[in-house]
Amino acid sequence: MRIVTWNVNSLRARQERVEEWLTDVAPDVVLLQETKLADDAFPTLAFEALGYSAAHYGHGQWNGVAILSKVGLDDVVANFAEGIEPDPDARIITATCGGLRVSSVYVPNGRSLDDPHYEYKLSWLDRLRAHLQHESSEATVVGGDFNIAPDDRDVWDPAKVNGATHVSQPERNRLHALFDLGLVDVFRDQHDADRVYSWWDYRRGDFHQGRGMRIDLILCSAPVAQQVEFAIVDRNARKGKQPSDHAPVVVDVAG
Repeated sequence: MRIVTWNVNSLRARQERVEEWLTDVAPDVVLLQETKLADDAFPTLAFEALGYSAAHYGHGQWNGVAILSKVGLDDVVANFAEGIEPDPDARIITATCGGLRVSSVYVPNGRSLDDPHYEYKLSWLDRLRAHLQHESSEATVVGGDFNIAPDDRDVWDPAKVNGATHVSQPERNRLHALFDLGLVDVFRDQHDADRVYSWWDYRRGDFHQGRGMRIDLILCSAPVAQQVEFAIVDRNARKGKQPSDHAPVVVDVAG
């Protein structure tokens, strides 16, 4: 099974690119973030024409998450699980696909360490942990834009971003709290020493200069992680005309 996560940074602006990429790469399960669409504007029919069932959760021009699947799409939960304080934004959707309990997540940016949005980000991550405990399964996959670089290997120059969001210890602690649930960062598990990034700012030629961060992650429960055969960041999808500022992460799971 091929699983992908991709922050497309506006599906309306990049629908053609996304469809071409899906046709070329042929993933079975696709997790999208920042669709920036309301549910009634989501192009379900276009994805169905490519063989995908689709579930989308979005309110309009900001945020928006989706799951596309060729292996079934059942038991959809938009927002956090019942009993957890719901989020006003459309940042998480969960479904069962091919026997896996899958979540697509778009973690808040945080903006700056002294901004109220940073505290919102930390609270959101705490609720994500509670959600994953509620949805606990031996076959769990959580993918998306986490807006956190797990450690300094995931930042082009740690000194340049010291004191900023995405690398602060409280954020990283929340991410490691997900690892404590038994989830594995499967790209890093496959590539222990590699300095590979998934996001580059549009400004200053950061992509071509290699100034990026790895903030797009696929986390899997241990039984799934043990079946991972292949994990890459597809930099080619970041090239060309009007790309997203994120590259997709691709993971192949045996069985």
